[in-house]
Formats: sequence, structure tokens, C-alpha cells
Amino acid sequence: MTKERSLSVTEAARQFSDLINRVYYRHETATLVRNGTPVARIVPPAVPARPARDLARHWAGLPHLERGDADRLAAELDEARQSLPPVMGRE
Repeated sequence: MTKERSLSVTEAARQFSDLINRVYYRHETATLVRNGTPVARIVPPAVPARPARDLARHWAGLPHLERGDADRLAAELDEARQSLPPVMGRE
């Protein structure tokens, strides 16, 4: 979720480095205002799309659990879920 903030052009100029860091690292969006009128928007760059074949190739190179380890992990996760208190609206 992108956080939106508004600031004057003067504030943006004074805090330019911090503004750019917030946009890039925190994925915030900034609307620059002059005399109460929005004049520009600074937004984080779009995340580049990766073709499915690249993701499949990457997935194939990751380590995978053996069947017995996967079964034990599933059992441990089920046990952990059952020990949690119920979530409101999902009882």
C-alpha cells in the first residue's frame, strides 16, 4: 500500500534527498503543492514485470523439501495454527 503525502514545492526543495528516499525506499507518493494547487506528483518506479519462464527457472533452482520433511512441516504448522486464538469473524 502506497502512503500519500502532500507538501509545498518549497518544502520539497529543502528536503529533496529525504523526499526521494521516502518515495524510493518506503514507496510513498508525494504531491507537490504551490499556492494550494497540486502541480506535480512524485511516485515510486513501477516494479518491472518478470516473465513466468524466468520465475519458473528461478523456482527450479531453489532447494525443495523431501516428502517426509514437507509432511513434518505441514503437521507442525497445523499444530501451531490450532494453538492460536481464533480470529474475529473467522470462528
